[in-house]
Amino acid sequence: MPNIATINGIAEDNIATFNGITAANVTSKGGGTWQHTTWTTATGGSVATSGDYKIHTFTSSGTFAVTSVGTDATYSWLVLAGGGGGGGNWAGGGGAGGYRTKYSSDTSGGGGSESVGTFSGTSSNTVTIGAGGTKNTSAGGSGNNGSNSVLASNSITSTGGGGGANYDGAAGNTGGSGGGGTANAGSGGSGARSSPTQGNIGGYGTVVGNAWPSGGGGGAGAAGNNNSGYTPGGGGNGQSSTITGSSVTRAGGGGGSAYGAAGGGTSSGGSGGGGNSGSYPPHVAGGTASANTGSGGGGGYGGGTGGSGIVIVRYKYQN
Repeated sequence: MPNIATINGIAEDNIATFNGITAANVTSKGGGTWQHTTWTTATGGSVATSGDYKIHTFTSSGTFAVTSVGTDATYSWLVLAGGGGGGGNWAGGGGAGGYRTKYSSDTSGGGGSESVGTFSGTSSNTVTIGAGGTKNTSAGGSGNNGSNSVLASNSITSTGGGGGANYDGAAGNTGGSGGGGTANAGSGGSGARSSPTQGNIGGYGTVVGNAWPSGGGGGAGAAGNNNSGYTPGGGGNGQSSTITGSSVTRAGGGGGSAYGAAGGGTSSGGSGGGGNSGSYPPHVAGGTASANTGSGGGGGYGGGTGGSGIVIVRYKYQN
């Protein structure tokens, strides 16, 4: 039998009664199956609407509870981990937290692909928001990695961003996006990104004369920049998403810092909230990344703290 969604051009959702019977209780008409549409309902996080969709945004850990599952049981999501901290002294910028998403044409950071979620039934799902990586307790230490963010309903874990390398170590830490590397004995090393692909590598730092400029942390949208002469590399740019109904860029890498003949160069964090670099000398700490953007902290004296992550869930709640 055919499925009936409209009668005389009117959507079945807008028909309250049929032949004196509540329309929702009518299962067939003229030998056809009357197809009744139902909608998903859920609680948790900060809830907003965009057109026919509800968006649940978590900026702190909590619970996403599905209280009913609609005819369309699919949902889109974005899971962004905490960004890495910047390294200390003439140091690399922190890498952005792992950026994993499935929404429209958006792809996960660095070009990966993910699957749309499907609600299988009512459920209570843990949401974990990763904290940004902190600076090392030593002024010259490497930045700490950011913490993972998790959306349990789709078994998605995004990896915290890699901390930027300190002045004494070539490579930045591995993370969702890699931390920036520093100049060390004439060579530099970039930070590696995590698998599955969630971001980009950190930039290189190389010795230039008697100066030591570092590389920027990787961002979700681009690799961290290498130094250019005396100038340290800036953070890699973040990635934009319209999952909330408007375009927002998140997950930029932190800027790298420098030391030496140039008098201590500085650089900018990547778009989406990456922290700008500090310097050494003068003793200026790297900039703190913006909260809930998963961006990396800037390198510099003491290093800058990475930004905390965010989790967003979107599903249809009306026609």
